[in-house]
Amino acid sequence: MTKADIFEKVQERLGFTRKESAEMVEAVFAIMKSTLESGENLKISGFGNFIVKQKADRRGRNPQTGETLTIDARRILTFKPSGVLKDQINKVCAA
Repeated sequence: MTKADIFEKVQERLGFTRKESAEMVEAVFAIMKSTLESGENLKISGFGNFIVKQKADRRGRNPQTGETLTIDARRILTFKPSGVLKDQINKVCAA
């Protein structure tokens, strides 16, 4: 599913114009992005948690040359689905 598909689904279900639907979805995504960029976690009840984690520097190795190097610290984003979402997905698969 693409963003355009989401715009269309919002339009169908809520009766907004395509432009209004696109603006609403984009606004929600912008809020989510800014929240995660600031390092805050994002919890959407019934859907799941987006968690920003900090990874420290670590030693790595270039597989082609065998040379050791340092992989810089960075932030990563993980997603953990809620129990409700897991149950719903599994219910659909079991049917």
